[in-house]
Amino acid sequence: MITPKQTLFLIIDVQGKLAKTVFQSDVIETNISKLVRACQVLEIPIVVTEQYPKGLGHTIEPIMELLPGNDPVEKLSFSCCGTEDFMKKLRSFKRNDILVAGVETHVCVYQTSVELIDFGYNVHLVTDAVSSRTEENKKLGISCIEKAGASLTSTEMAVFELLRVAEGDRFKAISKIVKE
Repeated sequence: MITPKQTLFLIIDVQGKLAKTVFQSDVIETNISKLVRACQVLEIPIVVTEQYPKGLGHTIEPIMELLPGNDPVEKLSFSCCGTEDFMKKLRSFKRNDILVAGVETHVCVYQTSVELIDFGYNVHLVTDAVSSRTEENKKLGISCIEKAGASLTSTEMAVFELLRVAEGDRFKAISKIVKE
């Protein structure tokens, strides 16, 4: 079970040119936005990465607007773990459970997830918050990530698992986010 004190939310490469070309891009954007807002309510740190932003553009505005002051980690390696700045930032939070969302499922999300597992992190892949340009590659990526040892979850499943109880201000805030 994931808990707010042990979890970090990782958003991989949801960038302008690429983000609009993936399968069900609107669903991915909506679910990642919900997760960002829920993680903020639950005080869960969020790390954003960008693959070659000069060529692919920056993280899409609807997500970055929710993250003022959060500077994405730029990378050239497909796996986030291949970037020293990312690894330093990740380790600084001292969190072992990584909630993973982003694009593309079969490339950067896959390679990052496998390396995180190899480094001893518990990867929780948010299956309705990842995508690829084709549905087939999305499905293949999810399958391979699960076979590598990740747990599969969904936006609502993760949020309510992190919340744990149906009471208080956090529950009210999370319920509002989920219903939107």
